[in-house]
Amino acid sequence: MAAVPGLRDRKKVATRVRITEAAMALFLKQGFEATTVDDIAAAADISRRSFFNHFASKEDVAAAWQDGTVAVLAAEIASRPADEAPIDMARNALLGLVKRHDPREAQALAEFSHRTPALKAREAAKYQGLEDALRNALAARTDRKSDDLELRIVAAVAISLLRIASDYWVAPKRRESMIAYGERIFATLRSAVSASRGD
Repeated sequence: MAAVPGLRDRKKVATRVRITEAAMALFLKQGFEATTVDDIAAAADISRRSFFNHFASKEDVAAAWQDGTVAVLAAEIASRPADEAPIDMARNALLGLVKRHDPREAQALAEFSHRTPALKAREAAKYQGLEDALRNALAARTDRKSDDLELRIVAAVAISLLRIASDYWVAPKRRESMIAYGERIFATLRSAVSASRGD
């Protein structure tokens, strides 16, 4: 049986969550660049020293907002029917992931992640982590090995589409909802595959 986290660990997690939520509220209200560590500490009702006990920088706080994404993605895959095609599992899981996030927060995070060099530099590692998590989750759900060629391709393509979607949300004059756009890019992929087969 898994060990139950102790009080100290639960308090640590609760404080990290409070810091992250306070930071996101400030980022949305006044922008990432204008928000300082002192602002975040004050909003979270902690000291500056306590902030640095949990995070090395405000960039780490922004990254932490997405820490739960991997677990949520795995849970979405685990909830899919076992006989569903892997590409459909990936599509439905990623759309489910989008639905769990507040659209305004997700768009704002995409925008200041693209604008901020320190966050932009972490993008490749973030997407690689999501690709690995998706591939492993698909392998567990389909009872295959994680190096299965189809699953590697599906995971790589699906996360590439997620990256394209992120780029879209920092472009001007976007009109589609996140869900509508996600559905459209997967539909575009399906059409391209069908065309290549001559369907």
